[in-house]
Amino acid sequence: MKAVIMAGGEGTRLRPLTSNCPKPMLPLANRPMMEHIIGLLKQHDITEIVVTVAFLANQIRTYFGDGSEFGVRMVYATEDQPLGTAGSVRNAMEELDETFLVISGDVLTDIDLGKILAVHEQSSAIATIGLVHVPNPLEFGIVITREDGSIERFLEKPTWGQVFSDTINTGIFVLEPEIFDYIPGGRPVDFSSEVFPALLADGKPLFGAVADGYWEDVGTLESYVSAHKDVMDGRVTVDVPGFEFGQGIWIGEGAEVHPDAKIEGFAIIGENSRVEAGARLGDYTVLGGNVRVRGDADLERSVIHDNAYLAESVRIRGAVVGRASDIRRGARCDDGSVIGDECFIGDDAHVGAGVKIYPFKTVEAGATINSSIIWESKGARSLFGRDGISGLANVDISPELAARVAMAFATTLRKDTTVITSRDSSRAARMLKRAFMAGLNASGVNVLDLEVAPVPVTRFLTRQPLATAGVTIRLVEGDSQSVVIRFFDRDGIDITEDAQRKIERLIGREDFRRVLAGEIGDIGFPPRALEQYTAGLGETVALDVVRKAKFKLVIDYGYGATAFVMPNVLAKLGADVLGVNPYASTRQAITVERADSVDQVKALVLASGAHLGAVLDADGEHLTLIDDTGQQLTDDEARLAFVSLVAGHLIGDRIALPVNVSSAAEQLVEPHGVRIQHTKTSTAALMAAASETGVGFAASGDGGFILPGFLPAFDGGAALVKLLELLALEGTSLSAVRESLPRTHLAHETVVTPWEQKGLVMRTLVELSKDRRLELIDGVKVIHDDGWVLALPDPEEPVTHIWAEGPDMPAAKALAKEYVRRIRQTLR
Repeated sequence: MKAVIMAGGEGTRLRPLTSNCPKPMLPLANRPMMEHIIGLLKQHDITEIVVTVAFLANQIRTYFGDGSEFGVRMVYATEDQPLGTAGSVRNAMEELDETFLVISGDVLTDIDLGKILAVHEQSSAIATIGLVHVPNPLEFGIVITREDGSIERFLEKPTWGQVFSDTINTGIFVLEPEIFDYIPGGRPVDFSSEVFPALLADGKPLFGAVADGYWEDVGTLESYVSAHKDVMDGRVTVDVPGFEFGQGIWIGEGAEVHPDAKIEGFAIIGENSRVEAGARLGDYTVLGGNVRVRGDADLERSVIHDNAYLAESVRIRGAVVGRASDIRRGARCDDGSVIGDECFIGDDAHVGAGVKIYPFKTVEAGATINSSIIWESKGARSLFGRDGISGLANVDISPELAARVAMAFATTLRKDTTVITSRDSSRAARMLKRAFMAGLNASGVNVLDLEVAPVPVTRFLTRQPLATAGVTIRLVEGDSQSVVIRFFDRDGIDITEDAQRKIERLIGREDFRRVLAGEIGDIGFPPRALEQYTAGLGETVALDVVRKAKFKLVIDYGYGATAFVMPNVLAKLGADVLGVNPYASTRQAITVERADSVDQVKALVLASGAHLGAVLDADGEHLTLIDDTGQQLTDDEARLAFVSLVAGHLIGDRIALPVNVSSAAEQLVEPHGVRIQHTKTSTAALMAAASETGVGFAASGDGGFILPGFLPAFDGGAALVKLLELLALEGTSLSAVRESLPRTHLAHETVVTPWEQKGLVMRTLVELSKDRRLELIDGVKVIHDDGWVLALPDPEEPVTHIWAEGPDMPAAKALAKEYVRRIRQTLR
C-alpha cells in the first residue's frame, strides 16, 4: 500500500516558529514532525510514500531526499497554489492507482493504522476515516457515525452551537482510487466539506474507524510545548534520538552534562549539546542539537531549538527558543513567550509572558518587552470576536494595531478599490479610524469617509457600486473603555469567518501589501450620503399610506448618529415626532441607562397620546418599542408582533428567525402560507439567511430586525418605518397587536461547562435523545410532545445555554431544569 503525507501547511498559528520553517519540519523531540509520521508508516509496513508539498517545499525535499536514508521510497507532488486537502491529493493521483492511505505530516500520533485499514477492508468502503475522541472539538472536523460505523454527517471546524459530538476527523483516510471522481481539478477542494458530503449524497459507502492510540494536532504554540510533555510522560510512543538514562531522560550522542549541573525531572538533551556546571534543567526541558547552556542558567518546561546559546544566569520558563538564537547573561523569558530563529536577546533583558519575537530581531540589553501582540497575551482564541476585533481603546486596540489590521484587510482586496469608513462620536473611534484609514491607503486602497454615521448607513453605502467593503469603528455597547472594529463585505453584511481567518493569517506573518508612492490610496467624502440612505428607505414603504395615518411618535435617539438621519426619513412620512436626546454625544450616551430611556419614553407616550414610542441604540441597529398604552414590548413580543404583521404583506415565502424562537411564530405565519426558516443564533447567520432569495424578513432575539429588500442587516430606523407602514395597512394599533399575540412560555438556564467538556456534553445529549426528533441547526434542539428544549454552547464563555418551551411556564422551567440536570451529571 502507498501513503500520501500532506506536508503543504504553513502552520500560521505556530508563528514565529514557522515563519521560515514549514510546519512538518518543526522539530518535535528533536526530530521533524514528519519524520515521526514516516516512522509510524514504516511500523505498519507502508514504505511507498507520496509527499504533497507547497510552503518552503525545498526544506522538506532537502532533508528527506528520496527517502532511502529513512528506509522508504518518497516522491513529491508540488502545489503551485493552495489546493485544499483533497486537491493536494488529486495533484498526486498519477502515483495512486490502488488503495492508499492519507495522513498529515504535521501531527503527533502513534495511532493504530492497522485498525483503520481493517475496518476499510471489512466495510468495502470507498473511504474510511480515522476518528478519535477529544475534549475540545472546536478546531476540528466533527464526524457523526451510526452504530455500524457508517458516517451520517460532517461538520468542518464547527461553532460551539454545532458541537454535537466529540468524535473528530484525524485527517487519516484510507481511500480507493474512485475517490478522484469526486475531486474536481484546477481549484481548492476539501475532503470534509466537499468530497465526503458528495459521497454521502450519492450513497457511497463511507465509514469511520475510532482508532486506538495517541493523536494530537500540534497546531498552536501551547500544544507544541504540551506535545513534548506527552512524549516525556510516555503518553505517545515515538523514537526519541539518544540514550535513555533512567525513566524520562534522553541524552543524545556527543552531548555533555557537567556533574555539577542538575537535571530535575524529565528532559531531552540533543546531540553535541553542552550543559555547564551550576546549570539547572527543570522538568520537561528539551534541548535541541548543539545547544550550549552556561553556568547558573535555569530552564523549566521549555523547548530550545538547535544551535541556541543560553548565557550565564539565563531564566527561561515555559518558553520556546528558536534555532540559533542568542540569549545573553541574566535575560529572562516568561511563560508562553516565543523567540524566533536567530534572535539576539541582550544582557538582563526581560521578555514578558505571551510575547512573540519574530526571527532575526534584536532586543537590547536591559530592555523589558511587554506583549506586542496584545490579544494573544490575553489568551484570546482568535483576533476576531463575536462582532469584529474588540478590546480596550489605546491598549489592546492601539493606533499601531489599527494600521496593521487595515493593511491586512486591504491586502485581501484589490488595489485601487474603495472602502467606506465611519465611526461613532467618541474620541477613541476618531483616533483609531484615522490610523485605520492610513493603513488602507498604505496598501493602495481608497477611502470614502462618512465620518460620524450609524452602522446601517455605513452598510447601505457599502452596497453601492462605488464601494468594495466597509469598516466602522465604535465604542462597545455597555463598555465605554473598549472599541470594536467591524468589517462589512460588498453586500453590507459582516465578512465571513474565512475572510476573518485570512486577515488573521496576514497579521500573523505581517505579510502586507505596500505600494509605491504613486499608488497610495486617496481619501474622499461621499456627497449626500444621508440623502441616498433616506431616499432608498423611502422607496421601500408606501409613503401615502403612512401619511394618511398621521402617526404621532416619541423617539429616543440614544445620543447616537441616527439623529442625523431619522428626522429626514420621518418628515417624508408626515409623522408628528417628539425627539428625545436628538444629537450625537458620546459622553451622554455612556452615562444613560437604556431602562431609564425606556421609562422616559413610556411617560411621554402617555402624556402626549402618541401612537407608539421607540428607543434606538446609539449605533442605530436595535429597537425597543413602547405601545400606545405606554407598555414596553419585550424583545420576544416585538419579534412576534413584527412576524404577525409582516406575514400578510411579505415579499417572499420565508421569515428567518433564530432556532431558539417560540413555536408561536409558526402559528402566526401558517394562515398566510409563509414558513419560518430557522437559523443559528449568531448575527452573521441571520444576516446570511436574510440575503437568500425568498426571505422577506428576519429578526433576532435582542431587538434586531432585518428588511432584506432594503438592507440584509439590522436597521432600527428602517424597522420602525416598516412597522408604521404595517400598522397603517392593517388599520390597527401596536397595543392591539400585542394583545392578540399568543402567550409564549420560554425558560432560559445556563450551566457552567468547561471548554474541554463542551463536546462531551453535546455528544451525550444527542445519544440520550435518539428516540426523539432532533434539530441540529445550532446546538442540539430536542423536540418533545408539548414543547422543545435547546442546548447551545456559548462561543465566548465556558457555559451552555438551555432554552425550553412548554405549554405553560412551570412546564417550560421543569423541562429546562431537567436538561440542566442531565448536563451536570455528564460533567461529574
